[in-house]
Amino acid sequence: MQSKRNTQSAKSPLGDLGAYPETLDYLYSQMPEYQRIGHSAYKPGLDNSLRLDKIFGEPHKKYKTIHVGGTNGKGSTSHLLAAILQQSGYKVGLYTSPHLVDFRERIRVNGKMIPKEFVVDFVAKYRDDVEPIMPSFFELTMEMAFLYFAEQKVNVAVIEVGLGGRLDSTNIISPDLSVITNIGKDHEKFLGDTLPQIASEKAGIIKSGIPVVIGEVDDKAVKQVFIDKATTVDAPIFFTETEMNNLTAKRTEIGWIFNNKQYPDLHGALTSFAQEKNAKTVLTAVEQLILLGYDIPKQAVYSGFKNVVQLTGLAGRWQTLAETPKTVCDIAHNEHGIRYIVEQLKTEKYRKLHIVFGMANDKDTRAVLSLMPKNAVYYFTKASVERALNEKTLAEQATAFGLYGETFETVAQAVKHAQKNADENDFIFIGGSSFIVADTLPMFI
Repeated sequence: MQSKRNTQSAKSPLGDLGAYPETLDYLYSQMPEYQRIGHSAYKPGLDNSLRLDKIFGEPHKKYKTIHVGGTNGKGSTSHLLAAILQQSGYKVGLYTSPHLVDFRERIRVNGKMIPKEFVVDFVAKYRDDVEPIMPSFFELTMEMAFLYFAEQKVNVAVIEVGLGGRLDSTNIISPDLSVITNIGKDHEKFLGDTLPQIASEKAGIIKSGIPVVIGEVDDKAVKQVFIDKATTVDAPIFFTETEMNNLTAKRTEIGWIFNNKQYPDLHGALTSFAQEKNAKTVLTAVEQLILLGYDIPKQAVYSGFKNVVQLTGLAGRWQTLAETPKTVCDIAHNEHGIRYIVEQLKTEKYRKLHIVFGMANDKDTRAVLSLMPKNAVYYFTKASVERALNEKTLAEQATAFGLYGETFETVAQAVKHAQKNADENDFIFIGGSSFIVADTLPMFI
């Protein structure tokens, strides 16, 4: 743990941007981040968050909130809702995790990242107050977001759940609407090893009298978990497959075209297969927000779907990085998410498929590897975080599933070798972990 003497520069006055990297070093070392080092940094429960919240004067109560949980699709759903609300004339806060390139991606107002000055000043001003609580990185940065949104006087903030729901730090808020995108196996160490167990944890964000939108549900037992929880707390519950059962979807090279009576020819700029389910979830949420009194014109929905990347800075969702050879990255990192990736790869045209691949060391690698295409050249690698699975270990596990390729110590080396080996008619996919994407994006900026 870093000593105060070694972090005195974090107490530099507001505006000293030279202190920003040192401030981040302090946050990462003093409040270890789960995303980087794994379960040892995870602090379940709301006690720390409630104690921090009192220090900052419960800032999240100064504006409306929307709470978004689920296994996959939380980020896309949150960004789409933020874009639509922004285009409706609201001043919108957006809190998501993890970040890919810049820490400030986590905290945005109307698409603009939190200023470095605010991050530096926040730590300098409050570190002596918060250190005795020993919060996690996520708990403290969540409060940073809440306070920033209050100072910016946002009308509404879209808050993405970090991990789980019931014991997640963000569950201290009382939102206007809760959204649960889907349930898949992930973080079993904390959430349980069956889908109903995981659903029960995710259902923890369902609160008394507050409507909840449930996205993709393929399991009857999971659906019943949500129904039972909503019934217990008297929360109106809406399943997107029922609410949007008349929505058709057609995928094109420039994105999805959705159609129903209410939203004919709705163009979604996000191109991944998962976005069909996400669109239903978002549109159901929009309808509920309108019933709650939000003023959301149809044109705002169209503009939000079409311009979500430009409006919110969303990245890493079947993102095209280069056209020749076509190179795409995606942050899908578990069995549920990888299924969509594999299906999408089947629709691409190429001479040879190259896959730059790495995973975190706490994921079900065998479940993921069993899904991966065998007709590909693999470049196994590891991201620059402690949670990254060793590339040689991954390659050894992959051989059991008929997947073969070389190993590389860094993502940059793996990407460069894939680019060297691929011709203009080939296809390069980069993924397996958000950390792999995070290490990749700077190469293409």
